Amino acid sequence: MEKKVRVRFAPSPTGPLHIGGVRTALYNYLFARQHGGTMILRIEDTDSQRFVPGAEEYIMESLKWCGIEIDEGVGIGGPHAPYRQSERREIYLKYATQLVEAGWAYYAFDSAEELDALRKEYESRGETFAYNYAVRGRLATSLALPAEEVKARIERGDQWVIRFRMPENEVVKMHDLIRGDVEVNTSTLDDKVLYKSADALPTYHLANIVDDRLMEVSHVIRGEEWLPSLPLHYLLYRAFGWTDSQPEFAHLPLLLKPTGGGKLSKRDGDKMGFPVFPLFWKSPATGETAHGYREDGYFPEAFINMLALLGWNPGTEQELFTMQELIEGFSLDRVSKSGARFQPDKAKWFNAQYMHRKSDAELAALYQPVLREHGIEVSDAVAGKAAGIMKERATFTTDLWDLTSFFFVAPEQYEEKQAKKYWKGDNPRILKEVREVLASIDDFSLENTERIVHAWIEEKGYPMGQVMNTLRLALVGAGKGPGMYDVTAFIGKEECLKRIDNLFERLTPAA
Repeated sequence: MEKKVRVRFAPSPTGPLHIGGVRTALYNYLFARQHGGTMILRIEDTDSQRFVPGAEEYIMESLKWCGIEIDEGVGIGGPHAPYRQSERREIYLKYATQLVEAGWAYYAFDSAEELDALRKEYESRGETFAYNYAVRGRLATSLALPAEEVKARIERGDQWVIRFRMPENEVVKMHDLIRGDVEVNTSTLDDKVLYKSADALPTYHLANIVDDRLMEVSHVIRGEEWLPSLPLHYLLYRAFGWTDSQPEFAHLPLLLKPTGGGKLSKRDGDKMGFPVFPLFWKSPATGETAHGYREDGYFPEAFINMLALLGWNPGTEQELFTMQELIEGFSLDRVSKSGARFQPDKAKWFNAQYMHRKSDAELAALYQPVLREHGIEVSDAVAGKAAGIMKERATFTTDLWDLTSFFFVAPEQYEEKQAKKYWKGDNPRILKEVREVLASIDDFSLENTERIVHAWIEEKGYPMGQVMNTLRLALVGAGKGPGMYDVTAFIGKEECLKRIDNLFERLTPAA
């Protein structure tokens, strides 16, 4: 029987969630949904030194904004609660000591100062110190000290750690769902710390393995920075006797700088003017702030669509995907092994595509707050119609005011270039004639106004562009905007006539 798919997103609350972390959460979510599985949110807060207040709430709000739904975990609950590792601390010591008793781990009593001295001693000889098979038998460890002394040290409260006893010169064979088969010789690896008595907390490696086992995680989909830890994790499953339920692993490629070299960082965003976090963040410690995609005007569906394609290739020309289409199309075998270069302009392109596809009703809800900021009170139908006419030219909701303000506010100043070009010669006289034609029209619909005015221009033999651009100067005040009859139909006959009169009052034609 095929095993039930259970995946987890397990961030540490050490600051704002990087978009690379959001992509990891997204790929886990898509995989879970595609296989009818469960998405777990676990907070890995065992590193108390790096804990940042507000970071956990930020993570949860980010996932919610992105539409990544959690089935089980922090904020939801579930059969394996609690889902914060700091609330599970009493669980881990039992498993750490179990490894010691089985000969897979040992106590080490070295102080930080002693280890620093050892590193410096090795450096002075041009060597690199590694805590491994070569040194563990002659340092202050339970492998070198008499059992009575080990017991006495623990009982009197000496600080200790439990380290994994990495086998010597063994080839660990592993499989990654993205990278294929991987082999590593254990002699190149050190003895990682699994548990620290100082804060009675496990390290990532132990807590991660134990919790994945207890929470019945079937697939571990995480960033490639964890690939070097895979041999240790494989060996931990073996040491515990859990290889029968060991999850499958997939290590995702890095998100790279727009220049292509190195991991995408906040500094890149600051330098080039784009966010690297989903939401705005303000550090509680320093007050430092960071832009967020939400506050910068991106739609969550555009943000998610953009992220999904950074590292995953659908195998088709399709670029725009709903969340449901992503769920149906996603597969780990189409995730790239190499890093994905982030392109700020492509992120904007995605947002523009989603803007263009929004209905007038959706646009009205987005645009009404902007209109109110400018003192404009109109119905949703009017707000949506204005935004709908100009949405093809917008990338963000914030663009809409510049694109549509003339629908709501008559021009008080006139673009100098347009005025010089069209407010001269016969144009003022022709505009007066256009005014009379407009005043005579009863049905001021777009189609009817266009038919009547065009017939009149042809009958008179006037140049169409000359007439239309002079009318645009009067109604819009600049050489921008949609078709002129979109404008006339929107603002109505009385406002059209009033704006033409305003032009004559405010601007003297050039000689």
